[in-house]
Amino acid sequence: MHSSITSVPVNQVVELLKLEATAINQAAERLQIEQLEKALNLLINCQGKVVLTGVGKSGIVAKKIAATLCSIGNVAVYLHPCDALHGDLGIITDLDVVILLSNSGETQELIEIVPHLKHRQVPIIGILGNLGSTLAYRVDVVLDASVDREACPLNLAPTSCSSVASAIGDAGAMTLMQMRSITPQ
Repeated sequence: MHSSITSVPVNQVVELLKLEATAINQAAERLQIEQLEKALNLLINCQGKVVLTGVGKSGIVAKKIAATLCSIGNVAVYLHPCDALHGDLGIITDLDVVILLSNSGETQELIEIVPHLKHRQVPIIGILGNLGSTLAYRVDVVLDASVDREACPLNLAPTSCSSVASAIGDAGAMTLMQMRSITPQ
């Protein structure tokens, strides 16, 4: 038998949605125009594919951004950084652009692939939640995906940060779509 819940916390759902919306609005204010222009220029001038990578929830967001880019006519793939470190870096050429996603900016697997990408002169964009991180200093372009607070009541589960990273990816993809004059046809 199911027990009856007398008080459903619907107000909490509304408040958490507002918290995540606020995080996205703050991200829009935090984005540095110069970095955003560099990122869009790298992507619009990319002669190869866009390779996205990340671990955990950032990896899931990276997969979603890759799928969105594909749906607007870009060649984009997700590459798990562990696979990259075990031989799959061969998928990346100097014609590509790599986008790394990490909330902490300290994801060891991502830090380890950066020197290989630099050696190949592959441009690297970071969608990062920590502008003082190792990755922030090693990538070519940093898009600020930091949040003041997660929607998680314990401030632990990636909630607001993954929403912000996804929104930055969506906004970038839709901007590329307009820059390329993509039509329904």
